[in-house]
Amino acid sequence: MRKNFFESHYREKGKAYDNIDFPADRKYGQGSNIADVTSSFMLLLGIYFPSVTGIMAGSNRSGDLTNPQKSIPMGTILAITMTSLVYLSSPLLFAAICDGSVMRDKFGESYGGILLVAAFAWPHFWVILIGSCLSTIGAGLQSLTGAPRLLQAIAQDNVMPFLDVFKVITKRGEPLRAQLLCYGIAQLGILIASIDYLTPLITMFFLMCYGFVNLATMLNGFLKEPSWRPRFRFYHWFLSFVGLCLCIALMFISSWYYTIVAWALAFAIYKYIEFRGASKEWGDATRGLQMSTAKEAILKLGNKPIHTKNWRPQILVYLPLDENFQARHDRLLDLVYQLKAGHGLTLVASILEGDIIDRRNDMIAAKAHLSDLIQEHRIKGLAEVLVASTIDEGMKNMAQCAGLGNLRHNTLMVSYPEDWRVDCKSSGSKLSKFISTLRAAQACDIAMLVPKGIDSFPLSKGNQMIGNVDVWCIVHDGGLLLLTSYLLMRNRVWRKCHLRIFVVATEEDDIVNLKKDMTKFLYDLRINASVEVVAMSTADISAYVAQRTASIEQRRALLMQMKISTVEARCDPQLIVDQHRKPSSADINPADIVKSNCSIDSHKLLPAISATSTESSDQSPDHATNVTNTSSSDSASKEDTKPSNLKPDTESNDKPISNHSHHCTVSFATGSNVAVSESDKSTNPKENDANSELNRGINEFTFSPSNPLTKLVQKAAREAGSKEEHLLNKAHPGRITRTQRRLHCAVRLNELLRTHSSESDLVIVNMPGPSRTLGSEYYYMDYIETLTDGLPRILLVRGTGREVITAFSE
Repeated sequence: MRKNFFESHYREKGKAYDNIDFPADRKYGQGSNIADVTSSFMLLLGIYFPSVTGIMAGSNRSGDLTNPQKSIPMGTILAITMTSLVYLSSPLLFAAICDGSVMRDKFGESYGGILLVAAFAWPHFWVILIGSCLSTIGAGLQSLTGAPRLLQAIAQDNVMPFLDVFKVITKRGEPLRAQLLCYGIAQLGILIASIDYLTPLITMFFLMCYGFVNLATMLNGFLKEPSWRPRFRFYHWFLSFVGLCLCIALMFISSWYYTIVAWALAFAIYKYIEFRGASKEWGDATRGLQMSTAKEAILKLGNKPIHTKNWRPQILVYLPLDENFQARHDRLLDLVYQLKAGHGLTLVASILEGDIIDRRNDMIAAKAHLSDLIQEHRIKGLAEVLVASTIDEGMKNMAQCAGLGNLRHNTLMVSYPEDWRVDCKSSGSKLSKFISTLRAAQACDIAMLVPKGIDSFPLSKGNQMIGNVDVWCIVHDGGLLLLTSYLLMRNRVWRKCHLRIFVVATEEDDIVNLKKDMTKFLYDLRINASVEVVAMSTADISAYVAQRTASIEQRRALLMQMKISTVEARCDPQLIVDQHRKPSSADINPADIVKSNCSIDSHKLLPAISATSTESSDQSPDHATNVTNTSSSDSASKEDTKPSNLKPDTESNDKPISNHSHHCTVSFATGSNVAVSESDKSTNPKENDANSELNRGINEFTFSPSNPLTKLVQKAAREAGSKEEHLLNKAHPGRITRTQRRLHCAVRLNELLRTHSSESDLVIVNMPGPSRTLGSEYYYMDYIETLTDGLPRILLVRGTGREVITAFSE
């Protein structure tokens, strides 16, 4: 036992297996037993393993079985039992009747050149020779009939398109072409002329077959798919996992280089099927694993806010379709592809007007067309079509319900309506649809990407742009401007462009230090760009001042909620701007005024607001405030604006404020409504008409948030019990007059944009938010048109104020 089990009997190539005690004797026809290959356990295992296969012969012909659900389990178990008993008993029986060196004589040189098993046969050695020959021919014929049919079935299922030529059968139902292919492969194996080199390769195929069967069983059993209902109950997924591990281990034990080649071939076939796409969906176990993994990942993400370091644009693209379900602005998809560096989830959606019951087939056809467009533009995203009563309702529903959990879409991309003035009076016009979309996105805290002149944007497969990409940071919106430009610059189309950052500051700001700090900030963000600071007056950026002021407290609260460290908070771009900005009247916090218990004298408050309104009337176009004083002098107005006019008086807080001056007219417009104090109405109808015309001129410039002073006057008027009167009808949609008061800031900004960026390939600029009040939609669009006039390719960006970019990656 010690000699047989603890001594190595493997020989290198050219060494003899001769037994020293019984040397070969030529007199009896014996020769030396020379090893023709270097033997080892791994090599012999690979050679011996194919002889114990064939346990799945019944499964391969399951189509011919009467009751495969019963026959396959019982037949496979019996086959495994019988082959295990026969083939495991053979080495023991041979070792009991002959010496080890004799069994290692491959060609029988030591005993006359005959088969060893035939030498012990009874009654004659020809019994073994004839039986071996018939068994070999039978196994070959079985393989020659089973393999071609299996190949023909694979080709017929269109799993791999290049195998279509082998799905043809003859009149008698024989797969002749597949038989010829299998015959050619068998001839190649015969031409090798060495079983020792061929059997390890055959072992790979058998082990891979058994391994994938165990893998499929393990996945279905572990995932507990509803469709997994096996008739055989005595199994567990862990046993299949052990079988898979054993198959992989045996593959590496028998031949590690054959194993690598076999797995590479299997992976190539899988990727080919995935790339070309099978014509039929068989519901494989890997799809169930993907679904289970996706579900667990979404549940683990939960509803907790995504940290700035993990934020990425999940783009919801609204792509309108015409009556033939053709995309009107398919270049939106090219722009989405150019933003693919964000690695977010993209959803290309469209909305059909009508009822889902009536337009179900149209919805399916439209969704199929969107899916084709997604594949054509190489976008990693999904398609969805919603049927709603109106486009406005559909966009509201889409903005609220698109996405799951933290995979909810945070960015909406729509094309700018170039012909919005056409039929803008109707409720279903492009103007109303666009404004409704902006308001829905604003209400759902979704950022906006609005390309203007989308037809002039470059194609994804077009030529590279080599000019400038200009980013105009009029107000910081959380870094979406910088992130969008960075993602575009990583695409092939924009990679050769030069990125320029224009920071808009007020005239009171420290421009030199602001430029220095912003350059350092971009360096910390690892964004290669040049910085330019453009100085403007506060009135010139009035549409953005209130937005910046209102978002400061929200951003500070967000930084505290996200537990940003002090060092990381210093990398906030808005903080950099605020450090170099001197306080102005536009930065007044209305809470500071309301919380101070002051007795407000109407004789002093209203003239104070009158003096302020001339400076801030252009700063808050959404809720304009107009105060005219016909008797007070300029000096008196200036004196009344001093803080000493606001005296604390707790007793007068609850008393209504009445206006005792008949020389002051207070009006404040909210969209199309203007409230006028009853006591201030002039008895002269002409004077009232003049005031109405003045109020109308102010109201036409209404679309940005109201300033604190306006809110204070509104509160004072409400406490005084004044009745609101509808003095202004909705703005006439066809009216395109542009007074200096209404569009001063847009004209001034447009002058700067055209001066610095008229020849740039792309201009990215902040988009002011739409008004929440009705009646100002036309003037908001008029403002955008004036702002972007003369710029052929521009991307309007509106963030939510949430930080989306940081200098820290870990």
